[in-house]
Amino acid sequence: MHISIRNLRKAFGPVVANNDISVDFAAGQIHGILGENGAGKSTLMKILAGMYSADRGDIAIDGRIVLLGAPKRALQVGIGMVGQDPLDIPVFTILENISAGIRLAGQIPVAESFDHWNSVLGFELDPRAHIGHITVGQRQQVEIIRLLITGSQLFILDEPTTGITAAQIDALFVALRTIANAGKTVLFVTHKLDEVATLCDTVSVLRGGILVGEQAQMPVPREQILQAMFGERNALIATQSGQHHPNGTVWKLTDVFMHDAQIAFGPITTTIAAGQIVGLAGLEGSGQTLFLRHLAGMQLPHSGSIVFADTPLRAPRYDNVFLPADRLHEGIIPSMNLVEHVQLLHRHLLATGQTSREKAIQLIADYNIKATPDMPLQLLSGGNQQRAMLALIPDTARVILLEHPTRGLDAYSAEAIWQRLQERCARGATVVFFSADLEEVIRYSDAVLVFFGGSVSRVLDCDALSEQALARLIGGVGFAEVAQ
Repeated sequence: MHISIRNLRKAFGPVVANNDISVDFAAGQIHGILGENGAGKSTLMKILAGMYSADRGDIAIDGRIVLLGAPKRALQVGIGMVGQDPLDIPVFTILENISAGIRLAGQIPVAESFDHWNSVLGFELDPRAHIGHITVGQRQQVEIIRLLITGSQLFILDEPTTGITAAQIDALFVALRTIANAGKTVLFVTHKLDEVATLCDTVSVLRGGILVGEQAQMPVPREQILQAMFGERNALIATQSGQHHPNGTVWKLTDVFMHDAQIAFGPITTTIAAGQIVGLAGLEGSGQTLFLRHLAGMQLPHSGSIVFADTPLRAPRYDNVFLPADRLHEGIIPSMNLVEHVQLLHRHLLATGQTSREKAIQLIADYNIKATPDMPLQLLSGGNQQRAMLALIPDTARVILLEHPTRGLDAYSAEAIWQRLQERCARGATVVFFSADLEEVIRYSDAVLVFFGGSVSRVLDCDALSEQALARLIGGVGFAEVAQ
């Protein structure tokens, strides 16, 4: 499927997300789409997927102009998209979600087709598992299989490698190359330049809603891409890791057993020091999210005790902030704007005489959020939603717990967020985070806990770990030597 876009424009009030974009995506290739948060990538992809209508401009498929304007129409012409926040029904099983709305009369049954693609992609999804009990990364995998089953000819993938293992990424890349070799078209939106270099045939860069330069054939030098993405701000912020000294104990866990519908582990007996950044490492679904929710007081242990700042932890606390990976369902209220979020969360914390609107404007500036104070957060790009969620952490937070803190953020934005988290830590806050990116864990952590096979390691000094050594531990190699 050959896609031609001509003079496309889309604005949300005063914010112009796409401005006079003209580009072609050839069939049989994988096209990388790059740009910082708010550059217009997701808006362009959502127009192609029929989720938004362009204000002006044309889209042609194989030389024929088409009118999209609705996801159903896009699917009918062979365009499918996997978004950063998958669209699914939490109470349904995986197979029920895939089957919903699919008509495959006279073809291979959905269950058989699911088993085929699940095996080909190496996803290891259980079709009987409920969507509400699986990770964000696994939910993305479900959407990829759905598109394959429905016979899409244009695959749009927005940050598809977030939260999946290295082996699953390799399997996904093999599958995408197979799809492209069959004459289909793949648009691969990512912030990871190494993924574009490994996978893509071409790269297009958006900056400020404008296509920067001509579509380039890979390979393209990394510095050239960074210059196109960030322009004058190409030099990334330099942050340091391992610079925070412990300042007492914030959590003390004694003989703690934890469990949910997916995993059980314990006993855990450990302490987590105050004033440090602690990274949680392990394959997705190894218990890191469950551990964070227990530290937040959102779930209680099956047995054992958790003491927070010398007090038994039996419920969430105002000074113990948890930011989930699933932004839209748990982190923000999508239909509300930033002013309304400030009114909910910061009203009693505003400086004397400061209004909620003034605070929202300040947060937009401080965190470089591409939005107006009155724009519903559901209209923001995934990266800008993430920055908004981080911006709403109150200054009084004693503890900040995060799942995938830089999910959907470009390199510049990720560095800026980590600089702010480190500033919080330097002022006495404790940061505990889970990331599937081992480089991020090693770079920013003072200490690391490794999760493997229903067990948790002792607290490991990050200075004594390399990325390769950590990768071996999360795969179980040498884990017995560091286990509790």
